[in-house]
This record gives sequence, C-alpha cells and structure tokens, in this order.
Amino acid sequence: MSGSVRKRKNTPTLQETFESIKDLLTTTKAQLDDTNIGIRPSLTQNLHRVATLAETFSEQRSKSGKEWAELADTLDQEGVNLWNISGLVRRYPEDDGRALIAALRLAAFRLVEAGLEVNPGLETLLNVLQLASKTGTTLSDVGKNEAASSVLSSAAKFEEMLRVTNDPDGSHRQAKACAAIVYFSSRMEAAWKEGNYTVAEFMSRKITDEQQLSQLPTQDRLSLAGKLYAIGKSILKDRTAIPRNNACESIVWLQKAFSVLDQLDDATIPTVSEEKIPILRTLAKAYFLSESYDRAETALQELIPSIDESSEHTCPEYQELRWLRLAILKRRKAADSAVLDAFKSIIDHMVFSESSVTEYSSPSFLVAPFDPSLCFVTVFFKIFEHWLSESHTLVTAVNQYLLQRAFDYGSEFVHRILLSLIIHSAKDENQARAVGTIDAAFTSVLDAEFQVECVPATACISLLWQYGDRHYNAKRWSEAAEWFLAGTHRLLMEVCSASISKCYRKAALCYIEQKEYAKAAAVIRRCPNNEAATHYVTFLTAIHQGLEDEGQLWTRTDLVYSSTPFAAVEALHRMVEATDFDRKMLLLATQLSHESEMKSLLLVALEALLKTLKVSQSGETVLEAMTLLRCVIRLSLKLLMEPTANKSRLIDNVVKHFHTATVLVAAAREQKATALIIKDISWLWRTAYNTAVQGCSEWEGYQNQICSLFEVSRDLLEACCHGSPVEPDTDIYVHLIYASFSGVSGRIFAVREQMSTEGVIDTHRLREITAEIKRCRTRISEILEKDRISDESDALRAQYILFSLRVFEVEMLVMLKEWDDVLQVIGSVGKSGPLAVGTFEAIADLLWTSKDCPVNVLYGGLEAILHASLDHSALSVEKFSRWLRAICTIILARNSPADRLKVIGYVEQAATVMEEHSEAIVPAAAAHDGITTSDENVFDPPFLPKAYPMDERFWLLGTSYNTGLECLEASLLDEAKRWFEASTMICKFVPGGAERAATISETYTRLLSRFTQEPRTAN
Repeated sequence: MSGSVRKRKNTPTLQETFESIKDLLTTTKAQLDDTNIGIRPSLTQNLHRVATLAETFSEQRSKSGKEWAELADTLDQEGVNLWNISGLVRRYPEDDGRALIAALRLAAFRLVEAGLEVNPGLETLLNVLQLASKTGTTLSDVGKNEAASSVLSSAAKFEEMLRVTNDPDGSHRQAKACAAIVYFSSRMEAAWKEGNYTVAEFMSRKITDEQQLSQLPTQDRLSLAGKLYAIGKSILKDRTAIPRNNACESIVWLQKAFSVLDQLDDATIPTVSEEKIPILRTLAKAYFLSESYDRAETALQELIPSIDESSEHTCPEYQELRWLRLAILKRRKAADSAVLDAFKSIIDHMVFSESSVTEYSSPSFLVAPFDPSLCFVTVFFKIFEHWLSESHTLVTAVNQYLLQRAFDYGSEFVHRILLSLIIHSAKDENQARAVGTIDAAFTSVLDAEFQVECVPATACISLLWQYGDRHYNAKRWSEAAEWFLAGTHRLLMEVCSASISKCYRKAALCYIEQKEYAKAAAVIRRCPNNEAATHYVTFLTAIHQGLEDEGQLWTRTDLVYSSTPFAAVEALHRMVEATDFDRKMLLLATQLSHESEMKSLLLVALEALLKTLKVSQSGETVLEAMTLLRCVIRLSLKLLMEPTANKSRLIDNVVKHFHTATVLVAAAREQKATALIIKDISWLWRTAYNTAVQGCSEWEGYQNQICSLFEVSRDLLEACCHGSPVEPDTDIYVHLIYASFSGVSGRIFAVREQMSTEGVIDTHRLREITAEIKRCRTRISEILEKDRISDESDALRAQYILFSLRVFEVEMLVMLKEWDDVLQVIGSVGKSGPLAVGTFEAIADLLWTSKDCPVNVLYGGLEAILHASLDHSALSVEKFSRWLRAICTIILARNSPADRLKVIGYVEQAATVMEEHSEAIVPAAAAHDGITTSDENVFDPPFLPKAYPMDERFWLLGTSYNTGLECLEASLLDEAKRWFEASTMICKFVPGGAERAATISETYTRLLSRFTQEPRTAN
C-alpha cells in the first residue's frame, strides 16, 4: 500500500473531527459551571483543543462535498454559545478568569469560522471580523501572542472580504468602518505588544483615516483614543531609551489619540473633556521632555483652567500638571511673578497630608509614576530648590504663602515647612536676608498663635546650630553669631528654654572670637544665671576684656588684687555654685587665666578648683590637692609683692590655705599616705615658717596671722617628723621648737596689746593660750629628753625657751588670777637648775606689779627666787638685796615669832653674802684715807660693781636694830639679843661700822640692864 493511501487512512474524516469537537464541548460545558477554580487550567487546555479541531474542520471542509453544511451550522451555533458564555465567567481573587475568557473566545471564534458559509454575507463578515478583532485583543492581553497573531491573520482575510463586498446603498458604510477600525486597532495593539512597532505604526495610520473615523461611533472613538494614548504613554515611560527620543516618538501617538477625541463635541459629550485631560497631561510631559516648551505650555494653558474648575481639582494627576507648568516656567526662565502664580496654584490645590505630592527633584519626575507614599513638603522643597539660587525673594514669597496655608492643616506641616525653610535659607549668599527670612517665618507662626511642639522646635534649633557651626569653623564669626541668635526667637524660647541658653552662649563665643566683647557681654546677660556654662562664657568675656568690665574698671576691697575684673571673679564663683557645674570648666578657666598672665584671676580659679576637689581614700587626690595648694600659696606670696595688692585679703588667704594644708596632711595621716606628700609637707612648713619670719618685720598689724603661720609650720613640722620614713634631721626639731615658741609668743604679745589698747581681758582666749603654753613646754621638753638636738647652743636656747614659757604661763595665770597654779609653776621652776634664776626674776616682777597678787603668792615667789640665787649663786647681789628686803618686809608685817626668826635668818644670810663680797666693799685705802659715811658714792659702781647696795645695808641695819628694840620692849630678850647681834653683824659692812656697833652694844647693854632690874624693883 502506498504512503499516500496510509496517510489518508490515518487522517480523521470531517465527521470524525466534528465528533471530537462535540465530545470535547460536552465535557467542557459540564465543567464551566463548576466553582472549583482548580479545574480551569485543564478546562482552558480543552478549549484550545476545540479551537485547534475547529481549524482542522475548516481546512477539511473545503475538500468535502455538501455534507458539511449541516455540521457547520451546528459548529456555528456552538461557537455563538461559547462566546456568550465568555461573558459569564466568574472572577475570583485567586483567578481573575482572563485566561479562561481568552480560551472561550478563541474556541468560539474558531467554531464560528468553521461554520461560515462559503460566501458569507456582509453582516456576517461584519460580525466575524469584530469577533476576530476582540479575540485577538483578548489573547494579546493574556500574553498569547502567537494565538493572537493567528486569529488576527484570519481577521485580515475577513477584512479583505469585507472591503471588496459591495454595499450599493451604503447602509453598512458605518458598520464596515467600525469593524475595520476595531480590527486595525486590535492588530495595532497586538503588534505593539509583540514589539513589532512597524506593523503597529502602519495600523495606526490606517486607523486615523478621516473617512473611516468620521463613521466611527463616539464610544469606539473613545476606546480607540485610549489605545493610542496607552501606546504613547508606554513609549514615554520606556527607560531603556533616551528620554528625548522617547518623547518625540510618544508625541506622534499622543497627538493621534488627541485628534481622535478632538473631532468630538465636548459640549454634547461630557466624557470627552475628561478623556482629553490625561492625554493632554501626558502630551505636555512629552513636549517638555522633547524641549518643545511652547507646545507644552500651550497644552497646559488649555488644560489647567478646566481642571481647576473640576470637583476633583486636588487629585494627584491634576496637581502633577501644575508641577509640570512650574517646570516649564523654570526652563523658559519666566518672570518671578509667573513662577509665583504657578507656585500659588500648586499650594492652593495641594492636599496637606503625608502623601500629597510626587517626589521629583529633576525633570524625570514628569514621566515617573505617582507615588502616594511620599510627603508633600519634602517634595515641594525639592522642586522649590531649583529657584533658590536665582531668586531668594521668590523663595521667601512662596514660603510665606505655603506657611500661611499650612496653618489650617495642623502643626506637622508647619514644622516641616520651617525645617525646609531653614535648610534652603542657609544656601542664600546674602546672610542678612537669609536670617531675616527665618525670623519672618518664625514671627508669622507666632502671630498666627500657632503652638510649636518641643521636638520640632528642637529640630529647628539643631539646624540653626549646624549652619552656625559651619560659619564658626570657617571663622566667619559674625555670621555664625547671627545663625545662633536666630534660634533665640520667642517662638522657640517658649518651648525650648534650655536650648535657647545654648544659642546665646554660642553667639557670645562668636563675638568673643570677633573681639566684640561688649556684644558678647550683652548677649550672655540674656541667659538664665543658673547654668554653669553661662557663667563660664561670662568669665571668658570678662577675661578677654582685660581690666575692663563694660567700660568700667572694677576695684573691690574683697578682691585679692585691686585690678582683678570683678565680672570674671563673680562668674567663677557662680559657675562653681551652679547645680550643673562640671569641674572641666574650672580647669579650662584656670588654664585661660594662666595663659592670660592674670595672676589674681588665676589665684581665684585655683582656689575654686581646690574647693571642688573631693578628698577620697586614694592618695592621688591628696597629691592633687597638695599641688594645687602649693600653686595657690606660691601665687599668693607673689601677689603680696605687688604694690597694688590687697595685702589684708592676701595675707588672710595665705593663712587660710596653710590651714587647709594642715587639714589635708591630717587626712593623709589617717589614710597612711603621708609618705606620698612628704616633699610637699617639707615645702609647706618651710614656706610657712619663712613667711612668718618675714611677716614679723613687714606685716605690721597682722600679729594673729603671723602666729597662725608659725602654728601651721609647727603642725606641719610635727607631721613631717611623724611621717618621715627615716629619722628627721636635727634641723627639723630645732625649727619645730622655734615655730612652737614663736606662735605662743605672738599670741601673748597680741593679748598684751589688747590689754593696753582695750583694757579688756578675754578669759577664754587666755585659757587657750595657757593650754598652748603647756603643750609647747611638753613638746620642747620631749625633744630635749630624747636628745633630738645635738648642738649644745641649740639645746641651751631650748632651755631658755622653756624658762620663758614658764614666765609666759605665770603671766597668763596672773591675768586669770589663778594663784594656786602660779604657786605650782613657781615650785616647778625651783627644780630647774641655775638657769631658772632669771625666770624667777621675771616671775617676781610679774607678781610684784600685780595689784591683785595675794601676799602668800608674792612671798612664795620671792622666797623661791632667793633660794635659787643662794643655791646656784646666779642672782646679782643688787637684785638679791632688793628681793631680800621685800621678803623681810612681808614677813615682818605678819609680826609672829616664827616669821621674825625667819627674817633673822635672811639677815644673817645677807651678812654672809656681804662677807663673800667683802673684797669689793671697803678697800683698806679708803678706810685710811678717812672716808666718811656720807661718801656713799665711793662704794657705787664702777668702783664696787659687785657690792651689796649701801641703802640695803643701812635698811638691814636699821630694821635689825629697831626690831631688836621692839622685842626688848616686848620682853622678848632672847629674840632681841639675836636682832641686836644681827645688827652688830651688819655694822661690819657699813661705813663707821665700829662706832655703830659700839653704840648698838652700849644701847643693848643699857636696855638689857634696865629690863633686868625692873622686875626686882617691883618685888
């Protein structure tokens, strides 16, 4: 069997094809009503098989006889049914049904095509052509380009048949035109989607044939215009090509779309004007991108009035046109008035919300899709940025207008506008105008009684700081100050008072750099005075002004240096007292004072720094404090040498800081950290001691301060002795003795001066001094007992100091009238060796001159001095005679036998003293030369420097003789005898002694005989 025969046997017959179609349709129709969308893919596949079989049927039909006519009618009816069913397909969220609809229409068209008669009529051709066009469009929409192309190829045959079909009366002329245009538009659209731009453009030319368009109904015209617009818009949006080339190509399509609608009457067909708006909008964009600005502006002039009158005049699409007009004006460099009107139009039709305006800062925004997620304010200023460099006046006007409109829409928009305004004003080269613009904006918000919240206000201030800092870093001080002061507007002050203070401080710093100190002072005075940073800037201002504070030289008695700027000192004190004080500020102030060589101010800063130092358990803090103290003291002593220095204040400061040093040393001793500061202690005691010694000759009237320095030196010396890791030098102990004694002595001298000037005794102070004298004695005695002093002369001086302290102690006790304690001191002095004699003399002087001294106390003192002089032969004969006479006078005043016997003993002791000095009393030559008793001068110094005073001899002689007479009269014969014997003994040491002795002896004998005879007579 030949191959052709086998092929014919394998090829299905027309009837078999028909039966296959019927079977598939039966199965498919049953599934069309199923709501299960999962079967749609298989359903779509079956429909495509039906379409394929229908094509096969059409091919077989031409080879068959008349038997196919009945079958064709059946298929035609089935096709019509499927086409009707395509309009009833349900749409679901998971499946929109477009693929099923396309499959139904494809199968329907192929079945109708298979059922056509050989020579279809005009109306049949019209219907089939429309079915083919719609089917091709539907398939193209779902991406079935091959199937769409096949259908539209079939449609081309029907269009050719329709075109050659006669219409004698022309009744179908409009229908033929409509069907042809629908076909052409479908073919155009499909070709465009396939990328076959040549075919698409060819079809578009056929569509725009005026003869055919004139026959096209309004609805079809609107649909056609929409398709042409969609193609033109897609060309404009193509990012793969050059925008200008796209724009030019897009214009052709858009003009065709507009010409299709332009032939319609807008008045009779309301929708036409609405359809024109998007076309004109896109056409204006295309003109703009193609740089045809005149055409673009013409298009907008035609469009904008109508959209302004529209009820939806604020919609994004219409707003986009206003932006486009603005961009065109910018490109054409229009006058500011025209640009301002364009801006006002945008603002007037702007919906103030977070998603109002598309964000486009370059011409590309004209073709980009609308993004509703962008904030209108950001977008506005991005476009607005194009005019900034050209006309700041325009910027200001637009900003003010926008701000006024924003007042009606809420604070958020006002805040954003203010921020953007600040950002763009900073770019203005005219500094005054930029700051003025910002100030005017703030004022307008304030005048509108609009409340600005804290966060946006802080953001505004931060921006102003940022631009101010830029000028500051560029050393444009004046401009920087203006930016900082812009942040002090009353609008911001009410919600960000803390930040306002910072603005003032920053501005003041700028003026300081500009050396405009008066302005700096005026600005900083506007700050609250409770912030440490403010006082620091005040300090900077004052110190840069030097000796002037607002044109006046301050001279204050409470300053350590008369030319110290009071404002600087006051600022330092207030800075330290502020609650937000940071010690770093004070360190900077100290450094600046040092660099400025203002010693007095440096001293104040160091003192304040010392006050802020907190002593911790670590030794590092003590070291820092000691270093500061040394600097303060050294600087204070230097300032004391200045002729204009406030001497009183400085001396008090020096003493105060030395006292602080003792406190720190005590703290270090508690922390066992004395070894760390032993060098500082050594420097401090030496400085205190030397300063006190110098003060003794130079600081008249500052006895208390000098004493304090000696006491500080003493305390530091003791700390040095106790804290030294090795045995201190002898020099340390010697200075400790001197410092202790000097301090006590000074206190005593001060008390004496007070007594002489005021005549008042401070009992409490006297007791304190007495206690200090005792401690000083104890301290020096311990040093001597432990042999800390190796030099004999130093040790001897220490002994003298001890005796001097005894005298001082008695002096204080006499003032306090504590006589028992005086007697105790006298008793302890008597055991102190030969050096105590001088001490007794001084004590005796004190007791003798005191009117309130009891006799027993005076007697005890005098007696002690006599015993000491006799025991150690240390007292001069003259002083001995005087004190002896005083003692005898006191004792004789008591007039008791025991006391008189004691006086006899003293007289005999006086005779012994006279005898010991006999060689210096009466030389033999003087006796032989006939010197009489009236020549007393011969026994005076310088001839008899060691002689017992002659008047005291005669006093002893007279007292002994007279007392003897009194005893005889009292019948105290034995006692009288001793007195006469004593007087006779004294006669040896007076001129004419022998004669006087004989006279005394004769008188005594005579009286004695008389007293012995009288009792016999009585018997």
